[in-house]
Amino acid sequence: MRRISSLFLVSLLSGATTLGAYKLLFDHNGKEGIVTTASGSYGRNVGLSGEAVDFTEAAEAAVHTVVHVKNVSIRTVSNPIMELFYGQRGGQQQEQIGTGSGVIISEDGYIVTNNHVIKDATELEVTLNNNKSYKAKLIGTDSKMDIALLKINADEKLPYSTFADSDQVKVGEWVLAVGNPYNLNSTVTAGIVSAKARNLDNRNSIQSFIQTDAAVNPGNSGGALVNTRGELIGINTMISSPTGSYTGYSFAVPSNITRKIIEDIMEFGGVQRGILGVEGNELNSKASNELGIKDTEGFYINNITKNSGAEKAGLRKGDIIKKLDNQKISSFAELTGYINTKRPNDRVQVTFVRDDETKTAWVTLLKNDIFIREFKGLELEDIDNADKKKFRIDYGVRIKEINNDNLKPYYDQLKGNIILSVDNVKATDLETISKFLNRKDENQSVSIQMINRLGQVIQIII
Repeated sequence: MRRISSLFLVSLLSGATTLGAYKLLFDHNGKEGIVTTASGSYGRNVGLSGEAVDFTEAAEAAVHTVVHVKNVSIRTVSNPIMELFYGQRGGQQQEQIGTGSGVIISEDGYIVTNNHVIKDATELEVTLNNNKSYKAKLIGTDSKMDIALLKINADEKLPYSTFADSDQVKVGEWVLAVGNPYNLNSTVTAGIVSAKARNLDNRNSIQSFIQTDAAVNPGNSGGALVNTRGELIGINTMISSPTGSYTGYSFAVPSNITRKIIEDIMEFGGVQRGILGVEGNELNSKASNELGIKDTEGFYINNITKNSGAEKAGLRKGDIIKKLDNQKISSFAELTGYINTKRPNDRVQVTFVRDDETKTAWVTLLKNDIFIREFKGLELEDIDNADKKKFRIDYGVRIKEINNDNLKPYYDQLKGNIILSVDNVKATDLETISKFLNRKDENQSVSIQMINRLGQVIQIII
């Protein structure tokens, strides 16, 4: 009897010990607990309860701020058979309808969407989540970052989305994509932030996207990417897919960049871009080995723009930019993404490494349209609105001056021409073409396509 009592007591104590350990590790609500390891250190277990994240409030708030955008445009369709046999020219005009999404950002009807959603529109119509439709007016666009601002005059105060600080968004954070894919209104999908400062252009343009695995399809363009509080952290812009439909990756313009663009459009009528005045490349193991340096993170400066804020602040070739203000810089996209939230005359604190010593300098950003880039004796500058209107183009760089002795005999024929491409690379603007030319040797021949002052497209090799 005494032996049975002893066994019962041992069993009871063992059970109590097991229960106590379980309670210590995992409480009954599945909340986080503290774990003591054999080494005496502490770790935190992750709560995996299905109730840990609730999307319903964020979805309810966001769907009422996202609208359907209809773009009506006119295109001319030619008939080769009629032209060949009957000499007809000009083609037939047809109405074309495109759709996308937009986000209401003020109670009086300002709406942000993608530039490609409203491009070439002759008429714009916006439908709210309550099925009310309004004619929309285009206020302004930024084709570089694919952002457009619309305005509707509604008969009521509208629900609108509030901006979050996209610089504070974390990789792995839950997000919702809200839009109208395939004309399916008020569609909400969930995912996580997969990456930040993603650059999809191998020529290192000014792109700096938030990447997410939330499902985005045609029609989602211009819609909202929101956090779990329903705050706007990005404008859904594109997908990366071999099929044209969602296959795992989608991209959004960060809210900080979006907000700065629309504020510029509303205040100045166009985007005000500042320039740091540096050219170079992001570092990795291969680049660092070629340069003979130890650092594998940061932005390596290989050229300083004359008369820029960077030059005046004392930055020079060989410096490695590590931070802009408090923002860590590991890539070109991070650098341009941060600068795109600033305006001319803003001051930025640059933290950089020179000769293994960390230094700081305050740089005043200057307006990027005052700079000139020289290549092979051609001084290049960005085109202005008058050029765009005259030649019916929306990109290009102008030949401002010719210092190449071999081209002096053609001075009058070349000066003022608009360069459209260099070696089949589109000359979007001075910044883009400078980045491409940085990889070219001055002794290499290049093929240049341009429009002359008569509007004729010509090709030269220099």
